Amino acid sequence: MTGQPVLPELTTFPGEVIHAPKGPPLLVAEGVTVRFGGVTAVKDISLAVRPGEILGLIGPNGAGKTTLFNALTGFVRASQGRVTLDGRDITHMQPQARAKLGMARTFQVERPFEDLSVLENVLVASFLKNRGRAAEDHAYEVLERVGLADRATQPAAQLNLARRRRLELAKALALQPRLLFLDESIAGLNPPAQQEMVALIRELARSGLGIVMVEHIMHVIMSLSDHVICMAFGELLAEGDPREVSTHPDVIRAYLGDDHD
Repeated sequence: MTGQPVLPELTTFPGEVIHAPKGPPLLVAEGVTVRFGGVTAVKDISLAVRPGEILGLIGPNGAGKTTLFNALTGFVRASQGRVTLDGRDITHMQPQARAKLGMARTFQVERPFEDLSVLENVLVASFLKNRGRAAEDHAYEVLERVGLADRATQPAAQLNLARRRRLELAKALALQPRLLFLDESIAGLNPPAQQEMVALIRELARSGLGIVMVEHIMHVIMSLSDHVICMAFGELLAEGDPREVSTHPDVIRAYLGDDHD
C-alpha cells in the first residue's frame, strides 16, 4: 500500500458544531484504574468534561472503553483513582445516587419497559425529580425534544430501532442531567436516522449538557466530538481534537495494524 494511511474521513453532517464549552470541568476523572482479579481492564485514565462539551471515547474492540464508561457511571467500581462531579467526590457512589446529582446514561442494548407506553417509560425516570402532574408534563417535554411526542401512547414494544434509541435517550434526559453518557446511540441506524441523532446530540450540547460518547462509527464521533480519547489495551493511547487523534500514528496502528507503519 502506498501513501499515508488515515482513519475514515471526517464526514460533516448537516448542522456543523458551533459551540464553545466554557467554565470549569463538570466531570473530572483522575487516574481511574479498574481491575478484575489479576486483570487490569483500565489503567490510569484521566479526563475532564465541561458543560457543553462532547468527549468521544474510541478504541479497537477490547480497548477498555466500556469498562471506563461503566466506572465513570458507577456500574463498575474503580479499583484506584478518583471521580468528581461538579467538585463532589462520587468515586464510590451507586448509579442511582449519581443520577440524583445530575448524571445519566443510555445503554448499548435498549432496555424499554415493553409492556408500558412510550410516555410511561419516560415517566418512570421523570418521577426521580418530579411528582404528579409535573412529572407527566416534564415527560411530554422530553418526548417533544427527542421527536417522540406523537408516539406517547404507543406501546414501547412496537417501536422500530431508531425510535427505541430515541426512547432510550428520552429516559436519560427525563432525569434532568447535566452530564450525559451515550453508549453507541448511533450504531446500527440507517444514514437518515444517524443524521437525525447527530443533530439531536449537537442540540443537547448547545444547551449546555456535557456529553461523553462511546461510538464505533468513526466519522460520526469524529464529526461530533470536541475532544477525543483513544484507548488500547486499557490504557490511554492518544488524546486531542478529532483531527489530531485521527492522524496519530499510534491510533492508526491500533486500528489498521503494524503493516501500515
